[in-house]
Amino acid sequence: MSAFSTWFRRYRPAPGARRLFVCFPHAGGSAAFYRPWAEALGTGAEVLAAQYPGRQDRMDDPFPADLDSLAAEIAAALAPALGRPLTLFGHSLGAAVAHEVARLLPGEVGRLVVSGRPGPGRTRRTATHLLPGPELWDAACRLGGTPPELAALPELRDLALPALRADYRLSETHRPRPGPPLHCPVLACLGDRDPEVTPAEAHDWARVTDAGFRLRVFPGGHFYLVRGRDALLREIARCPLAARAAR
Repeated sequence: MSAFSTWFRRYRPAPGARRLFVCFPHAGGSAAFYRPWAEALGTGAEVLAAQYPGRQDRMDDPFPADLDSLAAEIAAALAPALGRPLTLFGHSLGAAVAHEVARLLPGEVGRLVVSGRPGPGRTRRTATHLLPGPELWDAACRLGGTPPELAALPELRDLALPALRADYRLSETHRPRPGPPLHCPVLACLGDRDPEVTPAEAHDWARVTDAGFRLRVFPGGHFYLVRGRDALLREIARCPLAARAAR
């Protein structure tokens, strides 16, 4: 299996699509979270969803040592798909991953969209990944990403906890290195009732780019993007692409 097929899922292959849309899941999430996006975006863009180790078909793959290592492997695996105008989207943990991948692909990224996470300079100092299993599971489920009927299943909890803990560790211990700004527009999005990020914290993402920034607040909590997917995709479409990537 190639590195590309290890790291990315194509739910609606469209190698001839004019644009490429690469999505990064939240902590405990999988590539399948973005399956509906492939249908929603239609034929104009091909959706690639990153599959982190330790879940679904990668259950036996080792977790990365840190978020920088994760981003480096993803950026290298993405190389065969480059050459089209590229949008990187990440939610929560995925926002930090998308940002680090963008930093590793200078000149390739047309726009970065970060969702549900404070900017690098406003990262909250938390240690949720150190909680006992049931408390960690409850903390994650309170954010609304897991249907209540599934959250109540002990067998699902036991299966999902190792990846969830590993993801929270990556998210909570990541400290972005100093470096040059991105040269692509950045759009930061959040729900107006998200306990994980405030508009002021999300606005800190403006510091990572010299090519334009916009903040958009949607109705909803941490997982506003489930019900609000179409409104979010319309907002992303309005965000310009960097000139070089647009060509």
